[in-house]
Amino acid sequence: MTEPRVITFGCRLNTYESEVMRDHAKAAGLDDAIIINTCAVTTEAERQARQNIRRLRRENPDAKIFVTGCAVQVNPEKFAGMKEIDRIFGNDTKMKAETFMDISHERVIVNDIMSVEETASHLVSGFEGRARAFVQVQNGCDHRCTFCIIPYGRGNSRSVPLGEIVTQVRELVANGYAEVVLTGVDITSYGHDLPGKPTLGQMARRLLAQVPELPRLRISSVDPVEIDEDIFRLIETEPRLMPHMHISLQAGDDMVLKRMKRRHLRQDVIDFCQKVRALRPDVTFGADIIAGFPTETDEMAENTLRLVEECGLIYLHVFPYSSRPGTPAAKMPQVAKEKRKERAAALRDAGDIQLTAFLQSRVGLIENVLIEKENTGHTEHFAPVELDRVIEPGTIAKAKVIGHKDGKLIAELMV
Repeated sequence: MTEPRVITFGCRLNTYESEVMRDHAKAAGLDDAIIINTCAVTTEAERQARQNIRRLRRENPDAKIFVTGCAVQVNPEKFAGMKEIDRIFGNDTKMKAETFMDISHERVIVNDIMSVEETASHLVSGFEGRARAFVQVQNGCDHRCTFCIIPYGRGNSRSVPLGEIVTQVRELVANGYAEVVLTGVDITSYGHDLPGKPTLGQMARRLLAQVPELPRLRISSVDPVEIDEDIFRLIETEPRLMPHMHISLQAGDDMVLKRMKRRHLRQDVIDFCQKVRALRPDVTFGADIIAGFPTETDEMAENTLRLVEECGLIYLHVFPYSSRPGTPAAKMPQVAKEKRKERAAALRDAGDIQLTAFLQSRVGLIENVLIEKENTGHTEHFAPVELDRVIEPGTIAKAKVIGHKDGKLIAELMV
């Protein structure tokens, strides 16, 4: 190996943090290192990480294998027992350059994440193999949804000051990135811990004003009842804010939402989608949904299924419920695994129907496409596109949509 290799599981925040670790490991000269950044959102994600660690050790017997991320933060003992791993460090430690400078100390370094009070901004000059960049604006979560282990892996909510975000985005734009995604664990809680308590919308508005050279901005997963008025104003008036919102939905039935300890109810989601569409009629919505949450009846599942159509949700991330030991939901009456799978499949089918209708509605239109790899990219609405020829990644190009196939638009470049 000529430079450190980073393998990332899970969320966009992990993607950002993996680039920080790659830079730290390069600076430390760890050319033979493999860094695995784990996810703990489901037991399956954790199992896949352990499986990959064993495979990587077999394939790379002489490499230094470092393992970090949420699964390690939550279950350090489980990973400490794996002889394949050279070093284990938690979510706070992984972001520090000194962790990579001297690897002769303890094999396991996992601190109390709840004691961490700051989220440092780390300058990342680029993202390997990506045309869009992710910028961390927040970390941790103050809420305790009954299914979620993530606060115990990430700690309480803490925000990155605007000045540091602006510096990061300016550098990325200077390095050729045309699109930036603001990311975090619970980004709609942004700012409550900063002087003056700025909101996410205020931060985004100031960021766009201070970095006028940034062509495209996206906001990652949002809680529909925590959107502030500045976000709504940006949706209505700022073309650089992309017309695609991803909702942290989880369910579309009030009883299930209450048992999850979510902050919204079914009508809140409908009202949010209607308000955003009134401000920007062409907006698209995605959503995270858990299928087969404990105690969910067929009727409750049907309420969630109907919400997909009622709100026109087209980009669905559907997860069959996965029990996490240590969470309140793990102690509730469980839905049979086969039933969870069936409900997840029905939700995915409903999302596919909505997506197909949306893609058909774009045929004949001109789209601005961010080219990501050879002849593929995404439109402003986050629709995947296959183009008729190869173009430089990172370019925003105009293309005419001539059809769609397998969940993607087919388009011809207009250059």
